[in-house]
Amino acid sequence: MYVIMTILKQMAPFLITLFLWRLSAYFWNPAGILCLIPVFYYTFVRPIKNFAIFGLIFCFLIDYRGDLALFWTCLYCLFYAINGFQKYIDFQNTDNNAIYMFMAFIGIGFFLLSVYGFSWTNFVNNLWLFLWLSILYTPITALDNWVKS
Repeated sequence: MYVIMTILKQMAPFLITLFLWRLSAYFWNPAGILCLIPVFYYTFVRPIKNFAIFGLIFCFLIDYRGDLALFWTCLYCLFYAINGFQKYIDFQNTDNNAIYMFMAFIGIGFFLLSVYGFSWTNFVNNLWLFLWLSILYTPITALDNWVKS
């Protein structure tokens, strides 16, 4: 039983990401964008070995479903490169599981998407997604603590 629980604990981040991507719905989770939460969390805040490659694949899948031409993939790679070169902000030891860094990550993305194809409908939709992902960040990352205990 211990072996099974250990394997499930190790697979949980991958399964959560896959589940959130498959749970795609037009208003609540367009193109599976909710999987950006565990992708960000397990890449930058609580890094897991080889999860960066998995996160890159899922950013590509979000772009593919949303017809975004590698937008989230490039933004993810940019943040990954910035995180590798910086020494001033420690994602792993910030308050609230680095929610402000996550909000900066998705905020930059949604701002660029709003500016690129500006319309009031697009702006309100991106604002809604920013708020929705920011609200759901805390419960989804709290799931990590529940799985580990």
